[in-house]
Amino acid sequence: MIHLENIQRRYVSDEVETTALADIDLHVEAGEFVAIMGPSGCGKSTLLNTLGTVDRPTGGKYLFDDRDLAALDEKALAQFRGATLGFVFQSFNLIDELTIEENVALGLAYRKDDAGKGIGDRRARVAAAMDKVGIAHRARHYPHQLSGGQQQRAAIARAIVGAPKLILADEPTGNLDTANGEQVMNILAGLNNEGATIIMVTHSPSHADMAKRRIDMLDGRIVASAARAL
Repeated sequence: MIHLENIQRRYVSDEVETTALADIDLHVEAGEFVAIMGPSGCGKSTLLNTLGTVDRPTGGKYLFDDRDLAALDEKALAQFRGATLGFVFQSFNLIDELTIEENVALGLAYRKDDAGKGIGDRRARVAAAMDKVGIAHRARHYPHQLSGGQQQRAAIARAIVGAPKLILADEPTGNLDTANGEQVMNILAGLNNEGATIIMVTHSPSHADMAKRRIDMLDGRIVASAARAL
């Protein structure tokens, strides 16, 4: 699914150049669950943002299903993200003025294949996504009425409602207590067992151990990659 070759990401500020990613080679097959670990500032989030096409590399090649993403303009990249990717963030990123049902429905906003479908079909997909993560009973509530764990489950429902090819999770348990963090990880592991491809940034070794492969980063480079022993 994913082929990164010699990816570079450099920033220039006040004539000082900083290298965030250097010589990144990465291959991810469909159906993998990959955890990315490393100290703060090592490039984990930059790599995830590059995979999500939010951040463009300054060098190297990024192929997704053999499609060269560097050839796409910003409009085409936005359509690619909406149709192909699901995002889960540490801070949930739910919109306070919208109900949970409305927040989850945002995951369908950029999908071309929904253009001709009725509102009933969209509602059915939203209801199915909420039910999958155990949040359907909170559909008419607002984010501030939910616990942190419930908000993150709503965010996962938003990420999966459009049946994305790839889920990108940036510290999905970082703002949660142990019990809610384990619940969220069990949901992600269950989605992967059903065939979802997931790439997750985490600081938790125990959560990384739930992935099928762990990648360690340091100073903008991948320094180790190992599959979990089954």
